[in-house]
Amino acid sequence: MTDIALLAFSVPGILLVLILVFSGRNRFLGNDLVLNTFSIIHSFFLLGLTIAILVSAELPVYYMNGRYFAIDRLAGYEILIATVIFSLATIYARGYVRNLLDKGEIESNNTRLFYGAFNLLLPIIMFSFLANNIALFWIFLELSTLFSALLIVILKAKENIIASLKYIFIASTAMLFSFIGIIILFALSRDVITEGSLNWDALLEIAPSLSGTAFGVAFIMLFIGFGAKSGLVPFHTWLPTAHSRAPSVVSAILSGVILNIGIYGIIRLNAIAIQTTIADNLKIFLIVAGIISILVPAFCLITRTNTKKFIAFSSIEHMGLLVLGIGLSSPLVIFWVLFHKLGHSLSKALLFFCAGIFHRQYESNKYFQVKNAFKLQPLASWGLILGSISVIGTPLFPIFLSKLNILTGLADYSMPLLFIVLFLLFLVAASFGYYMVRIFSQKDDMVQLKPYQTPQSMRWPIIITAIALLILGVYLPDGLVTMLNGIVTDLGY
Repeated sequence: MTDIALLAFSVPGILLVLILVFSGRNRFLGNDLVLNTFSIIHSFFLLGLTIAILVSAELPVYYMNGRYFAIDRLAGYEILIATVIFSLATIYARGYVRNLLDKGEIESNNTRLFYGAFNLLLPIIMFSFLANNIALFWIFLELSTLFSALLIVILKAKENIIASLKYIFIASTAMLFSFIGIIILFALSRDVITEGSLNWDALLEIAPSLSGTAFGVAFIMLFIGFGAKSGLVPFHTWLPTAHSRAPSVVSAILSGVILNIGIYGIIRLNAIAIQTTIADNLKIFLIVAGIISILVPAFCLITRTNTKKFIAFSSIEHMGLLVLGIGLSSPLVIFWVLFHKLGHSLSKALLFFCAGIFHRQYESNKYFQVKNAFKLQPLASWGLILGSISVIGTPLFPIFLSKLNILTGLADYSMPLLFIVLFLLFLVAASFGYYMVRIFSQKDDMVQLKPYQTPQSMRWPIIITAIALLILGVYLPDGLVTMLNGIVTDLGY
């Protein structure tokens, strides 16, 4: 592998931006279908490039002098998830954005801005995973916040501006704490390495020599920033607002991809932490943080009336479960934490894709506006049900397998904590059941609504995602198992 492969990750997005900047008022280049076609090609190109590297390269592969960028199995796995969700989202966006234009919810001049930000966000996310240096990771994390906030504010609504600013303020403020953690971590590394280093691989090698107490402070500082990016409690308040106000295609990206970046940082950081003298204390810290992030949405879900906000609160619960699993730190649990990320990303993409069709049909995200759902939108209705069944961890869906194994690991650690988490997960499942009943039990023969003619481009991502979830629930490909086991080994769990 050469640095050409690294350059290939960024060229298509940069090329689109240059075209948009210098195209002036060219109607062809500004057409939403042309921009969408480029976005589809861009996403599938990066997906194919990622698969090619994972299949053909001997990982890890380091890029540039100083080893500041690298692709190992963990980075490759995260990029694979991101490119899959983006590829589905770009197909979905073809009909979705056209409908936004028809309804006047987005200015025609803003389609260039939307697709420009959309196509730059993907390489920024990929480079955040490719960054082998924690300072570079921090920079790309901040850039992902800015570009995803731009996609939230693209709609013509004051509430979207407020949601976007709230997201930027909370995430970026928390990242200032992470910056302090980076400074402390660099100072610690200089006690072991003369010139110091912030490279993930170098820090992993010197982890046993790092000062325990000082590393604990750095860990907590970094966790604040990464936790805010993942929507963990108490930094979660931006997430329901942003996800509910964003266009549904953007909500799928936020929940299925953006949240993964912060969890990725926590996984890497904890791989260093388990080798330090303060490992046991940090383990308790992560377990408690995870349970708190399950507890809050468990009691908030039941009162939600906005479908997209309901789905967003569920994301907080899943981020909490992931952090709980990371805290347990056993090889088996980490394997299923990684698998859970895939199941969660696909489930949330499915739910937000379906919620987008419901919003087009009823022009509202409120459940009480939904009438005769199965008659008007059968595909989206079944998709919403399947996505809900999947996300609560029902058997024959992938999240069931990951939840079961994470909870088994928790049982080995503490039975009282297991019963607490089981109770909270029961509340979440009951809330999903109650919400689905409220949506689909509402029928009104007096209501004469015309069915929204869902474009095929919005239907296929739902079908593909649902099939993928059903397959992963009953069959784990050998290649996936090998990759996840390799990641666990690489991280030293």
